[in-house]
Amino acid sequence: MCGICGWLNFDPGLTVDETVLGRMNNTMTHRGPDGDGIYQDGNFAMAHRRLSIIDLDAGRQPLSNEDGTVWVSFNGEIYNYLELIPTLKRKGHHFRTNSDTEVLVHLYEEKGERLVEDLRGMFAFAIWDSRRRRLILARDRVGKKPIYYAYVPGKYFIFGSEIKALLASGAIERKVDYHALDHYLSFLYVPGNASIFQGIAKLPAAHVLVCENGGVRTQRYWDLHYPEPGEKEVSEAEYTNRFQEILQESVRIRMRSDVPLGAFLSGGIDSSSVVSVMQDLSPQPVETVSVGFAEDAYNELPYAKEISTRFGCHYNEFIVKPDIQGIITQLVRYFDEPFADSSAVPTYYVSKAAREKVTVALSGDGGDETMAGYSRHALDVLEHTLRKVSRFLPPALLRRLYHALPEGTRGRNTIGNLAERPDEAAARKHYNLLFNRELKNQLYSDKNTQYDFSENFRNVYNHCTATDPLNRSLYLDIWTYLIDDILVKVDRMSMANSLEVRAPLLDHKLLEFLATVPPKYKRNNGVTKYLLKQVVAQKLPQHILTRKKQGFRMPIEVWLRGDLKEFAEDMILGRPLRERGIFSIQFIESMWHDFLAGKRDYAHHIWQLLILEIWYREYIDNA
Repeated sequence: MCGICGWLNFDPGLTVDETVLGRMNNTMTHRGPDGDGIYQDGNFAMAHRRLSIIDLDAGRQPLSNEDGTVWVSFNGEIYNYLELIPTLKRKGHHFRTNSDTEVLVHLYEEKGERLVEDLRGMFAFAIWDSRRRRLILARDRVGKKPIYYAYVPGKYFIFGSEIKALLASGAIERKVDYHALDHYLSFLYVPGNASIFQGIAKLPAAHVLVCENGGVRTQRYWDLHYPEPGEKEVSEAEYTNRFQEILQESVRIRMRSDVPLGAFLSGGIDSSSVVSVMQDLSPQPVETVSVGFAEDAYNELPYAKEISTRFGCHYNEFIVKPDIQGIITQLVRYFDEPFADSSAVPTYYVSKAAREKVTVALSGDGGDETMAGYSRHALDVLEHTLRKVSRFLPPALLRRLYHALPEGTRGRNTIGNLAERPDEAAARKHYNLLFNRELKNQLYSDKNTQYDFSENFRNVYNHCTATDPLNRSLYLDIWTYLIDDILVKVDRMSMANSLEVRAPLLDHKLLEFLATVPPKYKRNNGVTKYLLKQVVAQKLPQHILTRKKQGFRMPIEVWLRGDLKEFAEDMILGRPLRERGIFSIQFIESMWHDFLAGKRDYAHHIWQLLILEIWYREYIDNA
């Protein structure tokens, strides 16, 4: 993994300041501690921070084609680069390295911006075509690797792997985008193409951006497509065999590395399945890394150890006793934006532990979002059925019933969802447990503050071509929660430890195949991830296949009442927050006291406010 950044002045006579570019680049040393490089071409320059994985000696960047007219700065891995090289050589291209990076410049010479269509991997890269004075940015299909940019027509275009690189340019004023802040309160993260800063955007997953002649255009190059109703199906055995073939290939090509490689292992079905395939393909015991916490309810280590032992892997176990105040302040700096998914804490620690043993780790990320691992997927199917019955009831009646029922009443949220359009209801499942509309009306000082915070979810939902409710639910999760939460968390926390993480379950060929699989083989009579479990049924113990999903949950209620109590109170009730005037301090005080007294379950809401206040003091107050 690496960090990239660059600057294009639209005035051809205005040279980029290499000192400034170097400062931008050095904000990302954690992403690439093994070296750096800068390429300059008058009004354009780009830089690179390197974490060496493939071709350790010759793979330095930025890297060019034979005559130095096409240059690339690349973050990621192209897993099928060995398969692409022979074809490019037959077309007359000469390779000076054995790195996957050089494939990009030669493939660009052949296909232009369509080069992304041939790539199998995770990537965010910049290509500079010096003859056409043309800059291309591209991001992988599911957005595992990030890229942010700032575009000021008539002046400049700046980009980088992280927001902190853009801020280090000195060209961007640190102004908060309050619409994005409102999204954060709804979802724990800033979704979609925006960022928390005005003037900084993120390139969406599966998109190419072209900047030339002073203008910018973006183009989507990949999406998931689903079968038409009535389209012929094959047998369960054929789906199972095909899934097994693609999974094995996906793992195999992700085991290519010139540095030590291992795997995250939680003891759940996803990571256990990946490790089982890895060990089948490896002549040596696979290094597995697992972390646990002192609290038994948050500890999966016995399951992880059982799986590692079963497959003959080399088991590495770490018990974490976090300095929670110190670690959350540190993590805020790595995210650059407010990010309140508390599972970032164990993700950081498992990445830190893995980096002591390996430089590359495979993970089980993506299994829940692609194979129906969450309870909301079943709720979406249920609500689809209930809508056929409730369509005769006025939405206003359903809303009155929803508001009349006490919070926590079983079925209350379903009634509220049925009162909304299907696309709005789909978004409610992601935000209804956080700061929903009712809570925001009390939280904001300005009671007229109104934002359309579910727009991104509605757009994704309505863009989906699937006709059945389960595939629609999975599609929504992939293009929102997976991309904007799960993969952001894994990227930032692994890069904080200079560790590369690869996710075989998110191989785009596997995702394309799963889109063709009938819903009954994803969730079957209450069995989640049905097809995956069929593939590994002979490998994994029955109790691993059937045990309840645990996930990376954190004891934030314990922390907020214990080690974090004084710190949290100082942050969320302190003078800086009061003086900003965004929130009602009286309402925050009531939330805090109700939480401490055990009257209301506000732990996640307070955690969100705490993270936001740490971010404000770090990125705005002390900028």
